[in-house]
Parts: sequence; C-alpha cells; structure tokens
Amino acid sequence: QVQLVESGGGLVQPGGSLRLSCAASGNIFSIYTMGWYRQAPGKQRELVASISSGGSTNYADSVKGRFTISRDNAKNTVYLQMNSLKPEDTAVYYCRLGFVAWGQGTQVTVSS
Repeated sequence: QVQLVESGGGLVQPGGSLRLSCAASGNIFSIYTMGWYRQAPGKQRELVASISSGGSTNYADSVKGRFTISRDNAKNTVYLQMNSLKPEDTAVYYCRLGFVAWGQGTQVTVSS
C-alpha cells in the first residue's frame, strides 16, 4: 500500500509563501500523475494543481501565476510552491497519487 506523507503547512500572513511537500512510499511513484487538492471548511474538495508522469502541469484558475507544482521522481516527492498567498487559500491541502491514494492533509492558514 502506498503512503503519502505531507508536510510544510502552517500559518502565514497574506502575501507570504509556503512550500508543501508530499513524499510517497513505494516504487511506482514515477508512473502516476500527482495532484494537490484543497478543502476549506464547508466547501467541496477542489483540484489545485497536477503534474503528469511526463511533467505536464495544470492549475486551477484561482492559483495560476502564484503556485507551482513540481516533482522529483528520484525522491518520490511532489511539491507545491505557494506564493502571494491570500486568505482564501486557507484550507487543508491534500496530495494524491493518481486515483489510488490520498495523503493525510496539511493545514494552510493565511491570516494577518
């Protein structure tokens, strides 16, 4: 069973930056599309960004130009660099390996 361990969440002021990491166990990481999702209280979980096994990326309109997803297959890790953070980015952020596994989530709070 694949395990995804997220880190990097926390409290940041508006305009600040965070980098989220998600490290996967196992030996099949490189063949899967990886995604970052987020869920705010009372809202549906939504896709924030994804990156394919070949490196193609896509982003939600709300984060384009501010967030960057990347992956390091040698480290079985996917990252989400989050810049120019806004209060509306506050949510629990989850990583996902293909359609197979979810991480436990990491809280991001953007507040002054």
